[in-house]
Amino acid sequence: MLTNELVHNLDLLPKNREGYHTALKNYALFSTIDDKDVIVVCEEHLANAFDFISKQDFSDDVVIVDEISFERLYNRFIELRADLSMSELVSAKQTELDNEEEISLTEFLKTSSDILTSEESAPIIKFVNSLFFQAIKKKASDIHIELHEHKGEIRYRIDGVLIKHIELDKKIMALIISRIKIISELDISEKRIPQDGRTSIKLGGRTLDIRVSVLPTFYGERVTMRILMQSEDIPTLENLGISSAIKEKLHELSQNSHGMILVTGPTGSGKSTTLHSLLQKIEDPNKNIITVEDPVEYKSDKINQIQVNTKVGLTFASGLRSILRQDPDIIMVGEIRDSETAQIATQAALTGHLVLSTLHTNRAHSAINRLVDMGLERFLISSSLLGVMAQRLVRKLCDECKIEDEIAEIHLPKFEMSSDTKVFKAVGCKHCNFTGYSGRQAVAELFTMNKDVMTALKNDVDDTELEKIALDHGMITLKEQLKEMIQSGSTSLDEALRIGLH
Repeated sequence: MLTNELVHNLDLLPKNREGYHTALKNYALFSTIDDKDVIVVCEEHLANAFDFISKQDFSDDVVIVDEISFERLYNRFIELRADLSMSELVSAKQTELDNEEEISLTEFLKTSSDILTSEESAPIIKFVNSLFFQAIKKKASDIHIELHEHKGEIRYRIDGVLIKHIELDKKIMALIISRIKIISELDISEKRIPQDGRTSIKLGGRTLDIRVSVLPTFYGERVTMRILMQSEDIPTLENLGISSAIKEKLHELSQNSHGMILVTGPTGSGKSTTLHSLLQKIEDPNKNIITVEDPVEYKSDKINQIQVNTKVGLTFASGLRSILRQDPDIIMVGEIRDSETAQIATQAALTGHLVLSTLHTNRAHSAINRLVDMGLERFLISSSLLGVMAQRLVRKLCDECKIEDEIAEIHLPKFEMSSDTKVFKAVGCKHCNFTGYSGRQAVAELFTMNKDVMTALKNDVDDTELEKIALDHGMITLKEQLKEMIQSGSTSLDEALRIGLH
């Protein structure tokens, strides 16, 4: 039996001999070991391979290898065979893109010395590298690779929405997934269970971390890759688009030496980005800042970051408990998911630490009853909580192609807007990648603790009463800010409905 290590040293022998492609279909692979021609087979396909070999006039020795080694070699042969068809496929798809983009991709494939080298010139490797290049160029946050019944599809998440990039044959898609598994150090032979890994790529002198998740589905494996950014990529609170009044109040809250500040919203609403923006603003060489995150989305040289690892028992709760022994001034917890984490975070906030974290609630004032549901006493919440900010990321209309939306104006009275309000809708052009939108803006509502809230918390109080108190103290709701964006022509009614204006 040939070992994995020896198979790595096999030299491919793409001979133009008769029956080569037929041999491949019958799982008989021509290669060389120590300059000697051999036919490589595996036990799983032994019957097919020997049946084929017995009917041919081959003088080469037959070598049996283990299944994983055979699969790796088989995939390398498939790559060679797919070279021409793959090149044609990429070429055909590229003609559909803008000329400038086509030139950029071509130049990248020819000249990049970062994630593509002369030694890595196989078409599948080129194609996977081009996926990363296009993702960075289009400012995508995630790459989705999906298998369906008759085809495979690759999509990018751009500005929070999935945009189709390309369709491919399922066989080629399987090779792409295998390549991604290899660079992420995952088991390419395991297709029955989910796998998680990481990889890094260099692009333009910068190193980007990629978090990879592989999930088995009915038609094959599905891969999602999250592009993790560096600290220099963190936008400021000003760049996020948060109103100056909220920004100033948030900065005022962050000057406290102890207490808890929460950012809430659904997945993908920019909570982690806002927390890191706030950390960047309050970062000080005289302060010890420690975070526990899952995953570490923004790497920073100025703060100490802990990556959650449930496999070894490092959870938010256990990580937070350990952080408290490290004499921290400011603690950032990626998410309060359970009562144990909530209890420890609250105790930390009460004992002289500034705690920043996120919570999954739709509105800012709803965070209080969410914490109560987690088992926190109301008096502890009123003593520790400084404020809660709920936020959403709203796509902005492309100024180059947006047009007036006359149909939508009919429905404006339902949303407490005058029917003669001029609203716009998305169209799509080359400037916005034919999506109709260009960039995103954060809208937020800030709920701060005050005497009225503390008094109300002495009794059972529901979200409606808390919202009334917040409004009486000047809180501007998410709904009002979305309406302002529609009226100013910054976004469309469709986008506001997607965000949750109702």
